[in-house]
Amino acid sequence: MARNVTNQSDISHMKTEVDGSFKRRPSSFRNHIVKGGQYEPEKGRYHLYVSYACPWATRTLITRQLKGLEAFIDVTVVSPHMGADGWPFADADAYPGAQSDPLFKSQHVKDLYLRASPDYDGRFTVPLLWDKKTNSIVNNESSEIIRMFNSEFNEQLPADKAKIDIYPEALRAEIDAQNEWVYDTVNNGVYKSGFAGTQEAYEIAVKALFESLDRLEKILEGKDYVVGNVLTEADIRLFVTIVRFDPVYVGHFKCNFRTIRDGYPNLHLWVRKLYWNYPSFKETCNFDHIKTHYYWSHPMLNPKRIVPVGPIPNILPL
Repeated sequence: MARNVTNQSDISHMKTEVDGSFKRRPSSFRNHIVKGGQYEPEKGRYHLYVSYACPWATRTLITRQLKGLEAFIDVTVVSPHMGADGWPFADADAYPGAQSDPLFKSQHVKDLYLRASPDYDGRFTVPLLWDKKTNSIVNNESSEIIRMFNSEFNEQLPADKAKIDIYPEALRAEIDAQNEWVYDTVNNGVYKSGFAGTQEAYEIAVKALFESLDRLEKILEGKDYVVGNVLTEADIRLFVTIVRFDPVYVGHFKCNFRTIRDGYPNLHLWVRKLYWNYPSFKETCNFDHIKTHYYWSHPMLNPKRIVPVGPIPNILPL
């Protein structure tokens, strides 16, 4: 009899801590594409499974396109309707823009995890980087996948793409330091606010979130990029949260001290410049999938599954 994995796939079964706070489990598959290693940087060998709705997955889509890896790493997009069985492919939910699994005709992302590791006991998350040669999962941690994409295929890329470096050595210490607090209080902070199980846990998380947004607003005074004067992974990692903030997090996750468009002029200008000036940001941002996913997939927060029409527009012009 098939093992019951509902507690891993159904987000409505998610547990908070005793104090009502939300703790995200670390990713489980942490192998690396590296020259001379088990997973060589070979063209066409790897397949990336993503959701347009998921900020973590969208990090990898932005970096893949920014680095010109479209011909190297194939992509499959799941439906935004994450239900009791987790993320579905088009064969299970034919939502516009969703695709079928070309490798195994899987119905859900969970099928891939259980194919790679039948005893896997974590959540069935995206992004998921699959190795077609060994039929195994390479990595499901977005922060590591974007660094692989940034450097490991450079020898095979045209010079203009190879020279793009979102993790330059001279800025690494500053990028790492910023990523640490931005992840905890902003990227994950919106989830800690939205999934809090008590009033106290919610207020602690949402106050820390807006303190960090205030801090970022000062950092971006007169600047186009978060760290240094160049686009780095710090921008990519922050962008995926900020672009979702007004359409989703303000209402759905109760992050409503202020909106980005009306409360943070520097952050607002920064996010719009990235969206409108970089095709890799705009073309991987699907507001329909984003809003549908959050408002449909969390019935414990939105039992009627009504998806808001606004804000109008989802992102303002420059």
